[in-house]
Amino acid sequence: MITGKFHREGVIAMAGKRYTMLQACRETGMTYEALKYYCNEGLVPEVTRDGANRRVFEEYHIKWIKDLTCLKKCGLSIKEMKAYLSLCLEGPSTIKKRKEMLAEKKKALQKEKKIIEDSLAYIDQKQDFYQSVLDGKIEYQSNLVARYRK
Repeated sequence: MITGKFHREGVIAMAGKRYTMLQACRETGMTYEALKYYCNEGLVPEVTRDGANRRVFEEYHIKWIKDLTCLKKCGLSIKEMKAYLSLCLEGPSTIKKRKEMLAEKKKALQKEKKIIEDSLAYIDQKQDFYQSVLDGKIEYQSNLVARYRK
């Protein structure tokens, strides 16, 4: 039985488990407020409502919400996520565009990763220096304090 028109990667979702807002939050790790915001922004299409006007999520929504969480962690803005969603809804003809979009984000993340790695290396070097001073292996030196400069 087909339950909706949500077209993602050329697949129309089949009937399956249904989730309330709270259950969807538990399944995806998203806060209630964030999920409500994403729904209100149109980032979770084809969400139906029950007789009490509460949102009802299908299994494919849960998978998509998890994707949105990953996209957010990758640094996509709401605007970019909407653009990505729009491309997904168009189907396989937009795969190249989606791939390019993600490649740009990957490049930005790699730059951030390099900055983080450099920062961690600096901290490691300082930690090693301080430990050597504490162990009495070397004398303390400072670039800032004149009496400790060498």
